[in-house]
Amino acid sequence: MQTGVALVVGATGITGGNLATYLVASGWTVYGLSRTPSQQAGVIPVSANLLDADATARALKGLPVSHVFYCTWTRRDTEQENVEANGAMMNNLFSALDPERLVHAALVTGTKQYLGSFESYGSGRVETPFRESAPRVSGENFYYTLEDIMIEAAGRYGFAWNVHRPHTVIGHARGNAMNMGTTLAVYASICKATGKPFVFPGSQLQWNALTDMTDALLLARQMEWAALTPGAHNQAFNTVNGDTFRWRRMWQELGEFFGLEVADCPETPQPLEEQMAGLEPEWERIAEQHGLAESDVTKLASWWHTDADLGREQECVNDIVKCRDFGFDAFRETRAAFFDLFTRLRAEKVIP
Repeated sequence: MQTGVALVVGATGITGGNLATYLVASGWTVYGLSRTPSQQAGVIPVSANLLDADATARALKGLPVSHVFYCTWTRRDTEQENVEANGAMMNNLFSALDPERLVHAALVTGTKQYLGSFESYGSGRVETPFRESAPRVSGENFYYTLEDIMIEAAGRYGFAWNVHRPHTVIGHARGNAMNMGTTLAVYASICKATGKPFVFPGSQLQWNALTDMTDALLLARQMEWAALTPGAHNQAFNTVNGDTFRWRRMWQELGEFFGLEVADCPETPQPLEEQMAGLEPEWERIAEQHGLAESDVTKLASWWHTDADLGREQECVNDIVKCRDFGFDAFRETRAAFFDLFTRLRAEKVIP
Protein backbone atom coordinates (compact mmCIF):
# COMPACT_ATOMS: atom_id res chain seq x y z
CA MET A 1 0.00 0.00 0.00
CA GLN A 2 1.49 3.33 -1.05
CA THR A 3 1.92 5.77 1.83
CA GLY A 4 2.86 9.45 1.84
CA VAL A 5 4.11 12.36 3.92
CA ALA A 6 1.74 12.91 6.82
CA LEU A 7 1.22 15.93 9.03
CA VAL A 8 -0.48 14.86 12.25
CA VAL A 9 -1.99 17.96 13.84
CA GLY A 10 -2.22 17.43 17.57
CA ALA A 11 0.50 14.80 17.68
CA THR A 12 0.75 14.70 21.48
CA GLY A 13 -2.94 13.97 22.09
CA ILE A 14 -4.59 10.61 22.57
CA THR A 15 -5.83 10.46 18.97
CA GLY A 16 -2.91 12.16 17.22
CA GLY A 17 -0.24 10.45 19.28
CA ASN A 18 -1.51 6.96 18.55
CA LEU A 19 -2.07 7.85 14.90
CA ALA A 20 1.48 9.20 14.51
CA THR A 21 2.98 6.06 16.04
CA TYR A 22 0.82 3.86 13.81
CA LEU A 23 1.72 5.75 10.63
CA VAL A 24 5.45 5.57 11.38
CA ALA A 25 5.14 1.82 11.83
CA SER A 26 3.26 1.64 8.52
CA GLY A 27 6.08 3.32 6.61
CA TRP A 28 4.89 6.92 6.40
CA THR A 29 7.09 9.97 6.78
CA VAL A 30 5.38 11.67 9.72
CA TYR A 31 5.56 15.28 10.90
CA GLY A 32 3.96 15.84 14.29
CA LEU A 33 2.55 19.33 14.87
CA SER A 34 1.88 20.49 18.41
CA ARG A 35 2.68 23.42 20.66
CA THR A 36 5.03 21.18 22.65
CA PRO A 37 7.27 19.17 20.27
CA SER A 38 6.46 15.47 20.04
CA GLN A 39 9.04 13.08 21.53
CA GLN A 40 7.77 10.01 19.68
CA ALA A 41 10.25 7.79 17.91
CA GLY A 42 10.22 8.35 14.17
CA VAL A 43 8.02 11.46 14.32
CA ILE A 44 9.58 14.68 13.03
CA PRO A 45 8.52 17.37 15.53
CA VAL A 46 7.00 20.64 14.34
CA SER A 47 6.17 23.21 17.00
CA ALA A 48 3.60 25.97 16.45
CA ASN A 49 0.48 27.50 17.98
CA LEU A 50 -2.19 27.25 15.28
CA LEU A 51 -3.86 30.38 16.64
CA ASP A 52 -0.78 32.31 15.46
CA ALA A 53 -1.05 32.48 11.68
CA ASP A 54 2.47 33.80 11.12
CA ALA A 55 4.09 31.22 13.41
CA THR A 56 2.13 28.44 11.72
CA ALA A 57 3.22 29.61 8.27
CA ARG A 58 6.88 29.69 9.35
CA ALA A 59 6.69 26.25 10.96
CA LEU A 60 5.11 24.57 7.92
CA LYS A 61 6.95 26.41 5.17
CA GLY A 62 8.49 24.01 2.68
CA LEU A 63 7.21 20.82 4.27
CA PRO A 64 6.29 18.29 1.53
CA VAL A 65 3.00 17.30 3.18
CA SER A 66 0.67 15.12 1.12
CA HIS A 67 -1.78 14.06 3.85
CA VAL A 68 -3.10 16.09 6.79
CA PHE A 69 -4.67 14.38 9.80
CA TYR A 70 -6.39 16.98 12.00
CA CYS A 71 -6.68 15.61 15.56
CA THR A 72 -6.76 18.69 17.78
CA TRP A 73 -9.07 21.28 19.30
CA THR A 74 -8.99 24.06 21.84
CA ARG A 75 -11.59 24.60 24.55
CA ARG A 76 -13.14 27.98 25.31
CA ASP A 77 -15.83 29.15 27.73
CA THR A 78 -18.66 29.37 25.18
CA GLU A 79 -19.46 27.51 21.98
CA GLN A 80 -19.29 30.74 20.00
CA GLU A 81 -15.72 31.17 21.26
CA ASN A 82 -15.03 27.50 20.41
CA VAL A 83 -16.24 28.15 16.87
CA GLU A 84 -14.06 31.24 16.47
CA ALA A 85 -10.89 29.77 17.97
CA ASN A 86 -11.06 26.33 16.35
CA GLY A 87 -12.11 27.78 13.02
CA ALA A 88 -9.13 30.16 13.10
CA MET A 89 -6.78 27.25 13.81
CA MET A 90 -7.93 25.26 10.80
CA ASN A 91 -7.94 28.29 8.51
CA ASN A 92 -4.39 29.11 9.57
CA LEU A 93 -3.32 25.52 8.88
CA PHE A 94 -4.66 25.38 5.31
CA SER A 95 -3.28 28.85 4.58
CA ALA A 96 0.18 27.64 5.61
CA LEU A 97 0.26 24.39 3.63
CA ASP A 98 1.32 24.02 -0.01
CA PRO A 99 -1.98 23.21 -1.77
CA GLU A 100 -0.21 21.78 -4.83
CA ARG A 101 1.27 18.97 -2.72
CA LEU A 102 -1.84 18.22 -0.67
CA VAL A 103 -3.64 15.02 -1.65
CA HIS A 104 -5.93 14.34 1.31
CA ALA A 105 -7.14 15.82 4.61
CA ALA A 106 -8.77 13.95 7.48
CA LEU A 107 -10.66 15.52 10.39
CA VAL A 108 -11.49 13.83 13.71
CA THR A 109 -14.65 15.07 15.45
CA GLY A 110 -17.00 12.85 17.48
CA THR A 111 -20.48 12.18 18.78
CA LYS A 112 -21.18 15.84 19.57
CA GLN A 113 -21.95 15.81 15.86
CA TYR A 114 -25.22 14.12 16.88
CA LEU A 115 -25.68 15.35 20.45
CA GLY A 116 -24.85 19.02 19.97
CA SER A 117 -22.23 21.18 21.68
CA PHE A 118 -21.60 21.16 25.42
CA GLU A 119 -24.00 24.10 25.76
CA SER A 120 -26.90 22.24 24.13
CA TYR A 121 -25.78 18.68 24.80
CA GLY A 122 -28.58 16.22 24.06
CA SER A 123 -31.21 18.95 24.11
CA GLY A 124 -32.60 18.04 20.70
CA ARG A 125 -34.24 14.85 19.53
CA VAL A 126 -31.57 12.17 19.74
CA GLU A 127 -32.10 9.07 17.59
CA THR A 128 -29.88 6.03 18.07
CA PRO A 129 -27.98 4.44 16.58
CA PHE A 130 -26.27 7.58 15.31
CA ARG A 131 -25.92 7.52 11.52
CA GLU A 132 -23.65 9.71 9.43
CA SER A 133 -26.65 10.89 7.41
CA ALA A 134 -28.36 12.43 10.45
CA PRO A 135 -29.06 16.18 10.08
CA ARG A 136 -26.99 18.62 12.08
CA VAL A 137 -28.27 19.66 15.50
CA SER A 138 -29.39 23.27 15.64
CA GLY A 139 -27.09 25.80 17.30
CA GLU A 140 -23.38 26.57 17.26
CA ASN A 141 -21.02 23.60 17.07
CA PHE A 142 -17.33 23.92 16.27
CA TYR A 143 -17.36 20.43 14.73
CA TYR A 144 -19.57 21.76 11.96
CA THR A 145 -17.30 24.76 11.49
CA LEU A 146 -14.20 22.58 11.10
CA GLU A 147 -15.97 20.27 8.67
CA ASP A 148 -17.18 23.18 6.55
CA ILE A 149 -13.74 24.82 6.42
CA MET A 150 -12.04 21.58 5.40
CA ILE A 151 -14.59 20.73 2.69
CA GLU A 152 -14.45 24.26 1.32
CA ALA A 153 -10.64 24.12 1.18
CA ALA A 154 -10.81 20.71 -0.52
CA GLY A 155 -13.08 22.14 -3.20
CA ARG A 156 -10.82 25.14 -3.68
CA TYR A 157 -7.53 23.26 -3.86
CA GLY A 158 -8.66 19.91 -5.24
CA PHE A 159 -7.71 17.48 -2.48
CA ALA A 160 -9.87 14.67 -1.06
CA TRP A 161 -11.18 14.56 2.51
CA ASN A 162 -12.69 12.37 5.21
CA VAL A 163 -14.36 13.04 8.57
CA HIS A 164 -14.02 10.48 11.37
CA ARG A 165 -16.49 10.47 14.25
CA PRO A 166 -15.29 8.33 17.17
CA HIS A 167 -17.11 7.89 20.45
CA THR A 168 -15.09 8.14 23.69
CA VAL A 169 -11.50 7.20 22.79
CA ILE A 170 -9.45 4.70 24.82
CA GLY A 171 -5.72 4.77 24.34
CA HIS A 172 -2.28 5.49 25.68
CA ALA A 173 -1.26 9.16 25.81
CA ARG A 174 1.47 10.48 28.08
CA GLY A 175 0.80 13.98 29.35
CA ASN A 176 -2.76 14.09 27.98
CA ALA A 177 -5.33 14.12 30.76
CA MET A 178 -8.48 14.06 28.62
CA ASN A 179 -8.43 10.29 28.56
CA MET A 180 -11.19 8.25 30.18
CA GLY A 181 -9.04 5.10 30.35
CA THR A 182 -6.25 6.76 32.34
CA THR A 183 -8.73 8.74 34.44
CA LEU A 184 -10.56 5.57 35.49
CA ALA A 185 -7.26 3.81 36.18
CA VAL A 186 -6.20 6.64 38.50
CA TYR A 187 -9.63 6.65 40.18
CA ALA A 188 -9.48 2.89 40.71
CA SER A 189 -5.96 3.16 42.13
CA ILE A 190 -7.11 5.80 44.62
CA CYS A 191 -10.07 3.62 45.62
CA LYS A 192 -7.70 0.70 46.14
CA ALA A 193 -5.31 2.73 48.28
CA THR A 194 -7.98 4.40 50.43
CA GLY A 195 -10.51 1.59 50.74
CA LYS A 196 -13.17 3.63 48.96
CA PRO A 197 -15.77 1.64 47.03
CA PHE A 198 -15.51 1.84 43.26
CA VAL A 199 -18.61 3.99 42.66
CA PHE A 200 -19.90 4.64 39.14
CA PRO A 201 -19.94 8.45 38.86
CA GLY A 202 -22.53 8.79 36.12
CA SER A 203 -26.24 8.57 35.48
CA GLN A 204 -28.60 5.63 35.92
CA LEU A 205 -29.34 5.86 32.20
CA GLN A 206 -25.68 5.42 31.25
CA TRP A 207 -25.37 2.58 33.77
CA ASN A 208 -28.21 0.64 32.14
CA ALA A 209 -28.19 1.68 28.47
CA LEU A 210 -26.17 0.22 25.64
CA THR A 211 -23.15 2.22 24.57
CA ASP A 212 -19.87 1.87 22.66
CA MET A 213 -16.32 3.28 22.59
CA THR A 214 -13.36 3.71 20.25
CA ASP A 215 -9.87 2.27 20.60
CA ALA A 216 -7.28 4.86 19.49
CA LEU A 217 -5.41 2.40 17.28
CA LEU A 218 -8.61 1.26 15.59
CA LEU A 219 -9.29 4.92 14.82
CA ALA A 220 -5.76 5.23 13.41
CA ARG A 221 -6.36 2.22 11.17
CA GLN A 222 -9.59 3.68 9.84
CA MET A 223 -7.95 7.04 9.16
CA GLU A 224 -5.13 5.46 7.17
CA TRP A 225 -7.55 3.20 5.30
CA ALA A 226 -9.81 6.09 4.30
CA ALA A 227 -6.88 8.29 3.25
CA LEU A 228 -5.49 5.58 0.95
CA THR A 229 -8.77 4.23 -0.43
CA PRO A 230 -10.07 6.45 -3.26
CA GLY A 231 -13.50 4.83 -3.13
CA ALA A 232 -13.89 5.98 0.50
CA HIS A 233 -12.88 9.59 -0.11
CA ASN A 234 -15.15 12.56 0.59
CA GLN A 235 -17.17 10.69 3.20
CA ALA A 236 -17.85 10.92 6.94
CA PHE A 237 -17.49 7.70 8.92
CA ASN A 238 -18.45 6.76 12.46
CA THR A 239 -15.57 5.01 14.21
CA VAL A 240 -16.29 2.63 17.09
CA ASN A 241 -14.92 -0.73 18.16
CA GLY A 242 -17.77 -2.83 16.82
CA ASP A 243 -19.08 -4.15 20.15
CA THR A 244 -21.69 -2.67 22.48
CA PHE A 245 -21.84 -2.95 26.26
CA ARG A 246 -23.63 -1.72 29.36
CA TRP A 247 -21.64 0.08 32.03
CA ARG A 248 -23.31 -2.00 34.76
CA ARG A 249 -21.35 -5.03 33.47
CA MET A 250 -18.22 -3.20 32.28
CA TRP A 251 -17.86 -1.36 35.62
CA GLN A 252 -17.91 -4.67 37.49
CA GLU A 253 -15.23 -6.04 35.17
CA LEU A 254 -13.04 -2.95 35.57
CA GLY A 255 -13.39 -3.19 39.33
CA GLU A 256 -12.41 -6.87 39.25
CA PHE A 257 -9.27 -5.99 37.28
CA PHE A 258 -8.14 -3.76 40.16
CA GLY A 259 -9.43 -6.08 42.90
CA LEU A 260 -12.03 -3.57 44.09
CA GLU A 261 -15.38 -3.71 45.80
CA VAL A 262 -17.87 -2.42 43.24
CA ALA A 263 -20.78 -0.45 44.66
CA ASP A 264 -24.25 -0.35 43.17
CA CYS A 265 -24.94 2.63 40.94
CA PRO A 266 -26.28 5.49 43.11
CA GLU A 267 -29.72 6.92 42.40
CA THR A 268 -28.15 10.28 41.61
CA PRO A 269 -24.78 10.83 39.85
CA GLN A 270 -21.67 11.01 42.03
CA PRO A 271 -19.31 13.03 39.78
CA LEU A 272 -15.61 12.30 40.00
CA GLU A 273 -14.93 16.01 40.39
CA GLU A 274 -16.76 15.79 43.72
CA GLN A 275 -15.49 12.36 44.75
CA MET A 276 -11.87 13.30 44.07
CA ALA A 277 -11.96 16.84 45.43
CA GLY A 278 -9.05 17.41 47.81
CA LEU A 279 -7.39 14.04 47.15
CA GLU A 280 -4.35 15.46 45.36
CA PRO A 281 -2.14 14.85 48.43
CA GLU A 282 -3.36 11.24 48.52
CA TRP A 283 -2.12 10.71 44.97
CA GLU A 284 1.23 12.28 45.89
CA ARG A 285 1.48 9.75 48.73
CA ILE A 286 0.57 6.85 46.39
CA ALA A 287 3.11 8.04 43.82
CA GLU A 288 5.88 8.28 46.40
CA GLN A 289 5.05 4.89 47.92
CA HIS A 290 5.09 3.11 44.57
CA GLY A 291 7.72 5.16 42.75
CA LEU A 292 5.27 6.37 40.11
CA ALA A 293 6.24 8.51 37.15
CA GLU A 294 3.84 11.39 37.93
CA SER A 295 2.82 12.71 41.35
CA ASP A 296 0.53 15.47 40.06
CA VAL A 297 -2.86 13.84 39.52
CA THR A 298 -4.10 16.79 37.43
CA LYS A 299 -1.61 15.80 34.73
CA LEU A 300 -3.07 12.30 34.53
CA ALA A 301 -6.81 12.54 35.12
CA SER A 302 -9.54 14.78 33.78
CA TRP A 303 -12.46 14.27 36.13
CA TRP A 304 -14.80 16.70 34.34
CA HIS A 305 -14.26 15.08 30.95
CA THR A 306 -15.13 11.59 32.19
CA ASP A 307 -18.07 13.00 34.19
CA ALA A 308 -19.43 14.55 30.99
CA ASP A 309 -19.38 11.18 29.20
CA LEU A 310 -20.74 9.04 32.01
CA GLY A 311 -23.31 11.57 33.20
CA ARG A 312 -25.21 11.80 29.93
CA GLU A 313 -28.96 11.33 30.03
CA GLN A 314 -29.33 9.69 26.64
CA GLU A 315 -28.29 6.46 24.99
CA CYS A 316 -25.20 6.75 22.78
CA VAL A 317 -24.72 4.02 20.18
CA ASN A 318 -23.10 4.54 16.78
CA ASP A 319 -24.03 2.80 13.54
CA ILE A 320 -20.95 1.56 11.63
CA VAL A 321 -22.68 -0.09 8.68
CA LYS A 322 -21.44 2.65 6.35
CA CYS A 323 -17.73 2.03 6.91
CA ARG A 324 -18.35 -1.71 6.63
CA ASP A 325 -20.09 -1.15 3.29
CA PHE A 326 -17.09 0.88 2.09
CA GLY A 327 -14.70 -1.93 3.07
CA PHE A 328 -13.35 -1.18 6.56
CA ASP A 329 -13.99 -4.21 8.77
CA ALA A 330 -11.53 -3.87 11.70
CA PHE A 331 -12.90 -4.29 15.21
CA ARG A 332 -11.71 -4.25 18.83
CA GLU A 333 -13.21 -5.61 22.05
CA THR A 334 -13.69 -2.63 24.37
CA ARG A 335 -13.01 -4.59 27.55
CA ALA A 336 -9.67 -5.75 26.13
CA ALA A 337 -8.84 -2.17 25.12
CA PHE A 338 -9.30 -1.07 28.75
CA PHE A 339 -7.31 -3.99 30.16
CA ASP A 340 -4.44 -3.54 27.70
CA LEU A 341 -4.22 0.15 28.61
CA PHE A 342 -4.27 -0.56 32.35
CA THR A 343 -1.53 -3.18 31.95
CA ARG A 344 0.64 -0.73 30.04
CA LEU A 345 0.06 2.03 32.61
CA ARG A 346 1.25 -0.34 35.32
CA ALA A 347 4.31 -1.36 33.30
CA GLU A 348 5.24 2.30 32.80
CA LYS A 349 4.69 3.09 36.51
CA VAL A 350 1.86 5.51 35.80
CA ILE A 351 -0.38 3.62 38.24
CA PRO A 352 0.58 1.12 40.99
